[in-house]
Amino acid sequence: MTASIARRRRRVLTRFLAAGPLLVVGALTGVPSAHAAVADDIRINEVVTSDQVNDSIELFNKGTATIDVSGWILKDDDNDHKYKIASGTTLSPGGYRAFDIHNEFGLGSDDKARLYLADGKTLVDSFSWSKHSDPSWSRCPDGTGEFKQATAVTLGGPNACGTTGGGPTTPVAWPGSGSVSTADAANVFGQDLSGLYQEGNVLWGAQNSGKLWRLVRDGSGGWKPDTNGGWSSGKTLRFPGGSGSPDSEGVTLTGSGSAGGAFVASERNGDASGTSRLSVLKYDVAAGGSSLTATTEWNLTSDLPKTDPNLGFEGITWIPDAYLTGAGFKDASTGAAYAPARYSAHSGGVFFVAVEGTGMIYGYVLTDSGSYTRVASFSSGMSGVMELQWEPQATRLWAVCDDTCNGQHRTLKIDTTGAFTTSAVYNRPSGMPNYNNEGFSLAGADECVAGSKPVYWADDSNDGGHALRKGTITC
Repeated sequence: MTASIARRRRRVLTRFLAAGPLLVVGALTGVPSAHAAVADDIRINEVVTSDQVNDSIELFNKGTATIDVSGWILKDDDNDHKYKIASGTTLSPGGYRAFDIHNEFGLGSDDKARLYLADGKTLVDSFSWSKHSDPSWSRCPDGTGEFKQATAVTLGGPNACGTTGGGPTTPVAWPGSGSVSTADAANVFGQDLSGLYQEGNVLWGAQNSGKLWRLVRDGSGGWKPDTNGGWSSGKTLRFPGGSGSPDSEGVTLTGSGSAGGAFVASERNGDASGTSRLSVLKYDVAAGGSSLTATTEWNLTSDLPKTDPNLGFEGITWIPDAYLTGAGFKDASTGAAYAPARYSAHSGGVFFVAVEGTGMIYGYVLTDSGSYTRVASFSSGMSGVMELQWEPQATRLWAVCDDTCNGQHRTLKIDTTGAFTTSAVYNRPSGMPNYNNEGFSLAGADECVAGSKPVYWADDSNDGGHALRKGTITC
């Protein structure tokens, strides 16, 4: 070999090294440099090894083009442990995708996560750690930063790097009276009353045991079961076809009110309680009889990180398209401003659902045909969320945690980037013990008196024989 040829080869190798380790690997294994450059935009973004969520690895696309990751391989520190990404899997620009790998291999306290191209040899990215996640190993900022122990598990959405979207994290006093009173007669509902939604003079209540209640005012500031139309003991809920027993945790209505159907969030089928079934179910509440069969089910299980069957969907609320577009809401599926016309006939808004086990909130366009598109994924900033409520009067989203978080409430608004960001963190009212509140609902603007309006909580544990309580909040 002549000296001049040797110098040229050293210069070529130097350029490869300057381009980064992925390009070197691609060049040495015969992978085209264009392919390697595109692959370089996919990064391991979050790793979870804790007990609350199955061992999972999240990928993030930090580039500007959609990338097909079909057939790519995830490994830990053992080359014999492999998880092959399913065919048809793509990541849009700024997109997140979490993979539950626990059925293939486990992630230890001193381990690593590695991502390879489909050949199983070309390393795309890797991350090593020496202790379990607590609760999450996350890049901060997403896609480009160093890994750190984040404040929450956020699989499928932006990492919780110390704060939620830069918003406040310190709780302040409840923005209303500290006094709370019972709002039901003794021992009406028993345990498991969960999600609430007020529609004028009707309060809808979802009960975990597969039941929906229609409540009317009792004349003393509280609520009682409607004795008309077969509602006196609540109505039993069924999946489409009339089978199964939804573990109904949350309920909401759209801009059409109950005439447009009630939408219930369910985390599993009670007849198969060991399996997650993260679904939104639509019911015609005008139907007669003692039970209601869902007219539509949007089963979102495959689109979300796997959760414990009893730590799935807890809250649901609906936000109108008009607000979202006016506030500059960013559609996570496109990376651009949300455009309702992009989607076929739907409810005229976006449904937001909350996961108890992770505190994550996801937004979905649910079409009338039964299809769905996830348009948002973000952390509530809490370890769990048991209720979501959209408050039109104050244009804010409420996320509520139970006694696990000492009854903390958070409000979120859309910021200048088009994402939901924490706007306030509130302690529960000072006069309310740390009940297992899984439901929360606010009265409308028409009930504001002297600057305050009623709010209601549903106590899943039926403490003291009461499942409903009433307080106030400033308008």
